[in-house]
Amino acid sequence: MTNEATTYNYKVVRQFAIMTVVWGIVGMTVGVLIAAQMAWPVLNFDIPWLTFGRLRPLHTNAVIFAFGGSALFATSYYVVQRTCHTRLISDKLAAFTFWGWQLIIVLAAITLPLGLTTSKEYAELEWPIDLLITVVWVVYAIVFFGTIFKRRIKHIYVANWFFGAFILTIALLHVVNSAEIPVSWYKSYSAYAGVQDAMIQWWYGHNAVGFFLTAGFLGIMYYFIPKQAERPVYSYRLSVVHFWALAFTYIRAGPHHLHYNALPDWTQTTGMVFSLILLAPSWGGMINGIMTLSGAWEKLRTDPILKFLIVSVSFYGMSTFEGPMMSIKTVNALSHYTDWTIGHVHSGALGWVALVSIGAMYHLRPRLFGVEMYSKRLIETHFWIATIGIVLYITSMWISGIMQGLMWRAVNADGTLTYSFVESVQAMHPFYIVRFMGGAIFLSGMLIMAYNVYKTVSSGKAIQAPIPEPAAAH
Repeated sequence: MTNEATTYNYKVVRQFAIMTVVWGIVGMTVGVLIAAQMAWPVLNFDIPWLTFGRLRPLHTNAVIFAFGGSALFATSYYVVQRTCHTRLISDKLAAFTFWGWQLIIVLAAITLPLGLTTSKEYAELEWPIDLLITVVWVVYAIVFFGTIFKRRIKHIYVANWFFGAFILTIALLHVVNSAEIPVSWYKSYSAYAGVQDAMIQWWYGHNAVGFFLTAGFLGIMYYFIPKQAERPVYSYRLSVVHFWALAFTYIRAGPHHLHYNALPDWTQTTGMVFSLILLAPSWGGMINGIMTLSGAWEKLRTDPILKFLIVSVSFYGMSTFEGPMMSIKTVNALSHYTDWTIGHVHSGALGWVALVSIGAMYHLRPRLFGVEMYSKRLIETHFWIATIGIVLYITSMWISGIMQGLMWRAVNADGTLTYSFVESVQAMHPFYIVRFMGGAIFLSGMLIMAYNVYKTVSSGKAIQAPIPEPAAAH
């Protein structure tokens, strides 16, 4: 037997884990810049490539697909090997997914500031890059499911169910939504038009949230919280119910982005109803994650990594309560197009996705490099800085958004608008400054993480973890 045949493939996990931190800092730096531009527009320096309209899609793509995507690749490759007691089915294909994904990110970083975009939210990249994404994703699916197929453990652990659902659904969403007619290397037009285009876009857009930013990261939650807490999942039965309920309902929630639009009213209502139903499985998952600490609550006092993981689940619960409420038509009439939506998105993106990813990365480092984290105190500091940054960000946007919505709908006795649009922008300015401060504080936490990771990696060495023999059936 060769050495490779008896050890896990940690190389690709290490590569993605390192790039998770790198792309996190890059994406959040762009986010802080455009947040500053909202408060001080002069910061675009009259340079087209640095305008908000071009940097905003760069920011969203960088934090979702570069930072979040790298975290998902790293954790899914790690978890599927560990829970199946087998090496990845192909080292070469796994390496292809790493380099292919990095190429996609670099191409996005070049094309989006140049204004080369399809203008579809979360799907802005032009058709040559879309084709490359499809190829990389198919190879990713082959590696992941091929590894499961050759598993030495009969049972498929629930985290792999969530990772598998995320991989399959994102493939379907991407291929259907990105159907487009190329007219040059740099330009294409959607295969759909009008309200059908909008419907397909938000079927994709909301499920980029539902399956990329939720299902994938729930896979992280279901593996790393029990491992870090050294406790079994609170209720394995609940985790299975959580999976199927989420998979069935999330896919139908997209129309709530299109309230009071040309979409048929019954379709809007369907999106709203399924969004409200989503509250149940979402909170089932939150309860399952938090209650895994039953009997070990004292660990929260001493384990900063566990703080990241548990607080992330708390934000998940809060975001998945807020989302269904905002999907109700009467609430949406106030919240739509306002900063309240921005606050909601970032309570999920920073509070849930970023914190659970950071917790998983801190958990992985010692196991990938055979050395303890350089500084536990810096992890603790990072946690509190990140939490303060998130709270400042989302509360400023909640206040700004609700105020914005109320000012827009305020009318005088004669039916004229009470406030002009400019007056609403002036009223939001202080909150934009607070948002910028919150984002900058969160980014400073990521820089602390980068330093801590660098010191850890430089003092350790890449380890070859042996694959254990599966336990005998009882």
